[in-house]
Amino acid sequence: MEIGEARGLVDEAPYVAPYVRFQSTVRNERGYFTGVFGLINGLARDGKLTDERERFRRANNGWYNMAYPDPSSVDPKVYDRELHPGAAAWFKSTSQDLIKRVDGYLEILAAHEIGCHMMRSSDPGRIVYEDEYQIVVVPHEAGPGQPSPAAIRGGNE
Repeated sequence: MEIGEARGLVDEAPYVAPYVRFQSTVRNERGYFTGVFGLINGLARDGKLTDERERFRRANNGWYNMAYPDPSSVDPKVYDRELHPGAAAWFKSTSQDLIKRVDGYLEILAAHEIGCHMMRSSDPGRIVYEDEYQIVVVPHEAGPGQPSPAAIRGGNE
């Protein structure tokens, strides 16, 4: 994924697909693709961020927490692994202010050589949570953490 791609997406969204997700290019230990925020928070937990990048993470995570609802605060069971296996959050492509800020996270991931790509979909899975800015879905049976290939638009796969 190229740095600046999130900002560029804002110009073409919502015309391409109604939902957007930034996620790892490799599966995690549970067989799913970790989202961009989980990747950055993992680097922080492992003590791998510079002071400057940690300040960026804290400031921007704080901004996101203030800018839109946390699905797990609204519904504590939304990410329950038994009820909603592989549940993953997707931005609504109309959430342009939220999407623009992803580029800073992508820069950090690139500096750590961690692959992250953008997925676009009109049908990423069964919606288990929705608000004005995002959805959380249980993916279709295409595989852990993934929408069906026919539903993906403009991804890097």
